[in-house]
Amino acid sequence: MEGSMDRTKTKRVLVGGLPIGGGAPVSVQSMLSRPAEDFAGSVAQAKELEAAGCQLIRAAIPNQAAVPLIEKLKEAVAVPIVADIHFDYRLALEAAAAGVDKIRINPGNIGDEKKVKQVADVCRQRKIPIRIGVNAGSLEREILAKYGAPTPEALVESALYHASLLEKYDFTDIVLSMKASHVPVMYAAYELAARRTAYPLHVGVTEAGTRRMGLLRSAAGIGGLLLRGIGDTIRVSLTDEPVREVQAGIDLLRAVGLRQDGPRIVSCPTCGRTRIDLIGLAGRVEEALRDCKKPITVAVMGCAVNGPGEAREADVGIAGGDGCGLLFRKGEILRKVPEDRLLEALLAEIDGIEG
Repeated sequence: MEGSMDRTKTKRVLVGGLPIGGGAPVSVQSMLSRPAEDFAGSVAQAKELEAAGCQLIRAAIPNQAAVPLIEKLKEAVAVPIVADIHFDYRLALEAAAAGVDKIRINPGNIGDEKKVKQVADVCRQRKIPIRIGVNAGSLEREILAKYGAPTPEALVESALYHASLLEKYDFTDIVLSMKASHVPVMYAAYELAARRTAYPLHVGVTEAGTRRMGLLRSAAGIGGLLLRGIGDTIRVSLTDEPVREVQAGIDLLRAVGLRQDGPRIVSCPTCGRTRIDLIGLAGRVEEALRDCKKPITVAVMGCAVNGPGEAREADVGIAGGDGCGLLFRKGEILRKVPEDRLLEALLAEIDGIEG
């Protein structure tokens, strides 16, 4: 059952129409990578992200000239928009006036208390949540000096310090993140935060790397925390196109059992009995089912000797042979199929399963 694992209890925050925390499904987000002044490119990318299933889109707003991007994004997509702002509190006020759904800012970096109060007041009036985003590479000098390094304790202390600046002005629609590129540090920081605060947590590994290593680090860090019930919204940060981040996030939620809105594909690692191009076949099956929404388990096995038995829990599957293969359901063989028609037969069988 989707979301059936025990999850840490957190406050619910509403971002546009998207609930974060309070038991709401874990949401997947990403960030636009086009230059902020490239409005057309940013809008096109936002549409791609929405089509891929992204539930929250963040855009950098580095200066006043970038503020109109918010309205253009709001007109183009139905996904809530987050303004990513550093240092200049006026940009936060302008983003709020432009109708942004959420602001990412660290209150301690935007100036004196008067400025913090202005942002808190405007966001409270407009019901705009704020994400406090702490990174290991940009901790306050005082906190870094206290701990000597960006330790998990330092990250959490920084996040709670920034939260306290908003709480002082009766603002509590807050989401916290404590990201690090070193997975053990990031993991421990979120574990500690889950014990010390009830604010919803945005979980991610910052600067995770390329598609290969970024996926591995994110699976270890984000996936490990999700299996502990920690995390309310996630971003898989990759040095790649943002759509890849969204696909990875969705796949990660499916892998840990928090989403069941698509097929779970299981395939064997091949061995000396394999007589078909299993690697290529498994890839074609995965691609063919990319947009399938049926919550089924699909098996792609290398040989007919053990395939149907090892994958007996699969709703449907194929097992290769020597020139032909087997189509089976729940371990029961349906019929033999020529090798070059295995994919076609599998997809036809899946079409006949009620979603």
